Amino acid sequence: MSASMTRPPLWRRLLAGIVPSMREPRRLTVDDITIVDRPMLRRAVAGTVVGNLMEWYDIGIYGYLAVIIGRVFLPDASGAAQSLFSLGVFAVTFIARPVGGIVLGQLGDRLGRQRVLAFTLIMMAAATFLIGVLPDFSVIGIWAPILLIVLKLAQGFSTGGEYAGATTFITEYAPDRRRGFYASLLDLGSYMGFAVGAAFVSILQLTVSAEAMEGFAWRIPFLVALPLGLIAIYFRLKIEDTPAFQDAQASAQAAADDAHAAADAPKGVVALVRAYWRELLTAFVLVAAANTVGYALTSYMPTYLTGTLGYDEVHGTLLTLPVLVAMALCIPLTGALSDRIGRRRVLFIGSISAIVLAVPAFLFMMHGEIWSTLLGLVLLAFPVTFYVANLASSLPALFPTSSRYGGMGISYNLAVALFAGTAPFVMEALVQLTGSPLAPAFYVIATSIAGVIAVAVLKESARRPLPGAMPSVQTEEEAVALVETQEENPDLDLDELFPERTETP
Repeated sequence: MSASMTRPPLWRRLLAGIVPSMREPRRLTVDDITIVDRPMLRRAVAGTVVGNLMEWYDIGIYGYLAVIIGRVFLPDASGAAQSLFSLGVFAVTFIARPVGGIVLGQLGDRLGRQRVLAFTLIMMAAATFLIGVLPDFSVIGIWAPILLIVLKLAQGFSTGGEYAGATTFITEYAPDRRRGFYASLLDLGSYMGFAVGAAFVSILQLTVSAEAMEGFAWRIPFLVALPLGLIAIYFRLKIEDTPAFQDAQASAQAAADDAHAAADAPKGVVALVRAYWRELLTAFVLVAAANTVGYALTSYMPTYLTGTLGYDEVHGTLLTLPVLVAMALCIPLTGALSDRIGRRRVLFIGSISAIVLAVPAFLFMMHGEIWSTLLGLVLLAFPVTFYVANLASSLPALFPTSSRYGGMGISYNLAVALFAGTAPFVMEALVQLTGSPLAPAFYVIATSIAGVIAVAVLKESARRPLPGAMPSVQTEEEAVALVETQEENPDLDLDELFPERTETP
């Protein structure tokens, strides 16, 4: 339930204009506060998590099949060239992500989060399915790798609107005091999507021959994306747009000529960058740091374990599976922890542990035993658990409701395009250039040093209302308690909620 803002009587407003000293400071009332509709919140969580799982399953299966895809679509090249080609195609996907983030982010701020999120799923499922039916090099020659790149670009465009929209959607639905927990469920879905992809590929590799795997079986995980996508679309269409977005739209329509309404209207790309460049830069650096180590663990590990450390393809995929599942299940715990001790503290744990653990993680993997490789993967997963899980709640809180989807679309997707999406390619290139299997660790360290700086300037947002929105709680009793304690509540800034309190008449 969301109530519109109450206004003082006309005579009092007129009197305040004539005698400014008699103007009473605006205070929070129960009618201002959004009380979360729990059944709708559950549907919103299910719709976004299932959709996110499907999106990242689609991305993940390519990473786990990258070695085979390199051989199928570039059969005459050397093994090193095939690996670089398949990882290069993975990186090319991310070129389209900023475009998708900008276009779909602007549409999401204007047309609504739910419509755009449904579109991203449809586009992703279709592109993934088409990869599964795409003829290989032996059938259509050079057109095979070209069409593969085109379809991966389509995936990138849709994904550009997915994570930005999903984080915006769930953070606007969640109550303030539990936003970290609910938002972290998105990354539970993301890494479970990777895990499902890894499990599917592992089962195929264990049950069919290598010849069959390269002949047709590699296509099966891509073909399954279509029915998975239809299920995810069904869940996503069952939810409504967020109360914050609906209130923002209603306020804009009811007060289109008001100065504050005009200032809070959705901004174009140039205006958004001018208004929020600091927030965009902070988000960019955080995403780059967190996703470099995240993509090292997910998309790069199968190639690293097989191509660099010499594991067979089954072990290269299978070893990451238990680590991904365990990490995914721990992600909501770190999300809930950020609700208690703050986003910045949890993100500091993630960034500093990435710097400290990167070299030991790769050294353990280089030892060559299964136990040491698993331990190295666990050490690499530790910072990801604290890092990535809290981006979903921290980054949307940098932007007001009217520009949140657009701001997330630009900052998040530019960062993953330039750093995260290219991480597997850059790490593999560093290994081949230096001849050292330890080279990827130093790339993780360098990006996480920048991450520490970004966390240091990040504004704390735990338990606080999102910018441009009224407080959000789970029960009416919480709303009453919030009103009664508003003056001394450290998580409320009344001047920020009501800018007119500080305006000079």
